[in-house]
Amino acid sequence: MSKLILVFLGPPGVGKGTQAAKLATDLALPHISTGDLFRDHLKRDTELGQKAKGYMNEGKLVPDELVVDLVMDRIAADDCNEGFILDGFPRTVAQDESLEKALSANDQKVSAALYFDAPRETIVARISGRRTCKACGAMYHAEFSPTAKDGVCDACGGETYQRVDDAAEKVSERLSEYDNKTGPLVPHYREKGVLKQFDAEGGVDDIYGQVKAFVEGLKQGA
Repeated sequence: MSKLILVFLGPPGVGKGTQAAKLATDLALPHISTGDLFRDHLKRDTELGQKAKGYMNEGKLVPDELVVDLVMDRIAADDCNEGFILDGFPRTVAQDESLEKALSANDQKVSAALYFDAPRETIVARISGRRTCKACGAMYHAEFSPTAKDGVCDACGGETYQRVDDAAEKVSERLSEYDNKTGPLVPHYREKGVLKQFDAEGGVDDIYGQVKAFVEGLKQGA
């Protein structure tokens, strides 16, 4: 079977990270997100990390070329020999084109892009309901998984709060930015014939059952 390379795509708050993590565990494949890569390189003070830090300190976006370099550096590791899952990358068509060029140099390509979507009101409700403990970082939801006592963490008794980025108006801004920058990847992958869309409004386990069945079929057909 050829190397399994999966891209998980969808707006913020749609649950793609949860699905990617579950599949990565089941298939024993690396779950790679650019956020984790940035933090790792900055922590280790690598050359790539220093370059990224320079742009970030100036308030500039990290160039696509550098983001792709970070990803390619990661997927060259031995644990990616059987494949890997990219979560939140590529974010733009230009990034995918750079990724495609880098992968093709090693006779590799994206096996499938799994696109998760849900009504915007559902996404806003999911994100704006998030609450985080200031002390231990435990996550809750005002509607779906509230604390026993309002504003108090069940785990440690610390204060829970809503992150600024999770306020409803900020969520709407983030979704607009996603539509403008990342949204074009959907027709882009569809034209390539590798897009598979999932309705992300249902329960986590129900959605994962569909994801697992699709990927198993993908593996058998490879």
